[in-house]
Amino acid sequence: MNKKSEPWYVHAALITVILILTYILIRVAIVDPTRYLNEEKYYKTESHARMDDIKQAEILWEQKHKRFTDNLDSLITFIKTDTSIQKLIHGIDTLTNRSTNPFTPLVSVGKFVPESLSHSAKTFRPYILEVDTSISYDTVVSPRGKFLRVDTTVVMGKLYYLKDPDGYGTVGDTKNPALKNTSSWE
Repeated sequence: MNKKSEPWYVHAALITVILILTYILIRVAIVDPTRYLNEEKYYKTESHARMDDIKQAEILWEQKHKRFTDNLDSLITFIKTDTSIQKLIHGIDTLTNRSTNPFTPLVSVGKFVPESLSHSAKTFRPYILEVDTSISYDTVVSPRGKFLRVDTTVVMGKLYYLKDPDGYGTVGDTKNPALKNTSSWE
């Protein structure tokens, strides 16, 4: 019985193939999903911080202008240029000796950056910001009952709706006042 053994290079090639397939399996089954989950967690946290900052900016805008805005550029300019907002950002509460800054620091840089409010962290698409518009009609008649005109009143900005383009949540609602300034993740 003469067994012919296979050449050494066949065994070396098979061991190399096994090692490569083991590396690919570990990478696909363990390393890549972990990295993906960590990236998703980062983007979600970053997006929630940005949306919280937009919510705070909308609250400050409403306090000053008595309505909300649907323009992110106006919000950013308002935060950067309004002196009362700057005092609030850089102020210290005298009773508690804590910062009066209403804005959340970003995860990526550790501080609040007004320019970050315009786009999402993951895809850099702009946040979707809408305000409500209500139209009321009133008929004006003379004391004799003759029709004079129809008064139309348009009220904008009593409610707002903010949506992340990447699907990480929403703030507020344009139809339900009970959801005003309410975040979907809280």
